[in-house]
Amino acid sequence: MKHPRIALIHATPVAIDPIVSAFQRLWPDARTTSLLEDSLAPDLAADGRLTDRMIERFLTLTRYVHGCGADGILFTCSAFGPAIEAAAKCVPVPVLKPNEAMLDEALATGSRIGLIATFEPTIPALQAELATMAGTKKQIIHVTTSIVPDAAVALRNGNAEGHDNLIAGAAAKLTDCDVLVLGQFSMASAARLIPALAGRTVLTSPDSAVMRLKQALHA
Repeated sequence: MKHPRIALIHATPVAIDPIVSAFQRLWPDARTTSLLEDSLAPDLAADGRLTDRMIERFLTLTRYVHGCGADGILFTCSAFGPAIEAAAKCVPVPVLKPNEAMLDEALATGSRIGLIATFEPTIPALQAELATMAGTKKQIIHVTTSIVPDAAVALRNGNAEGHDNLIAGAAAKLTDCDVLVLGQFSMASAARLIPALAGRTVLTSPDSAVMRLKQALHA
């Protein structure tokens, strides 16, 4: 499969550029298409939980992009893990949760994990995902979290530099960890401002996700 078609499904427009850029750098032969459904995040925030209706919407989105010819599907919205897991069962192509590959890398790196997000529902979703993955590996982990909602506001207002600086500031306080996870695709640009610390790895979702899909479709 020389030029596979990868469907990217987004809940927010700020996730689009980071993942498209990662594909251009790491897998330029892949043909990416983007589908934006920007009512997902506000509806989740309003409901306060993943409802059956929300899960059905993910199944619909997944079937649609598969019907358009997708060889692989990547969701870039971090707060919808169970809905994406359900969607993965309804099509015969790889369907990847946004942080699945990155969290695998995090667990392989160490057991003290720092987790930063700018959208509050992302934190419990990722903590649950980490706990499940760690349980499968019989690995005991310690997770420290930080929520930076002001960074999301800055990005929505067009202040990308302010967004990145706020995330870097939060990262500066999470020093007692083996690996620092930036929990959303939109946060990837902040990694360049996070100073290197001995013994601490910084991971971003886009790069990990691209490489996981590339491996899955070239296996």
